[in-house]
Amino acid sequence: MSGYIYIKQWFRRIKVSVQDETGIGLVESLAAVAILGVAVTAFVASLSTGTIAVREGDQEVVAQSLACAQLEYAKNYPYNPVATTYPYVYTYNETYNPNPISLPEGYDISVAVSPIPEAGGDTDIQKVTVTISREGVDILTVANYKVKR
Repeated sequence: MSGYIYIKQWFRRIKVSVQDETGIGLVESLAAVAILGVAVTAFVASLSTGTIAVREGDQEVVAQSLACAQLEYAKNYPYNPVATTYPYVYTYNETYNPNPISLPEGYDISVAVSPIPEAGGDTDIQKVTVTISREGVDILTVANYKVKR
């Protein structure tokens, strides 16, 4: 029976200590709000960083796609030994480009052509440089060679 009395006294002690608590204080409340605020701020910052990374990745993919399309179009266009540029992939040409691509908003393509004099007197080689820009800022520059076939 002494075990029963001991347990009963132990429960009374717990009951008394619980009844003495009057709730959480101002300091505990402020500490909890501060911790929650820091966690929410860190979460929002990580979301914005992720959004920026996705936007830059999308921009890079679009620029690479445009550069690849323009280089292929320039390489398939008839060779011109005095050319300083070639037509753009987004312009209509009945023979070479009956289905031009639409240029995404804010993007621009520039094409520069220069002969390669170091080719041992062979003037049938050109360096074609394609630069993709968005809103006036160059994003990607790609160069390749065009040979008279």
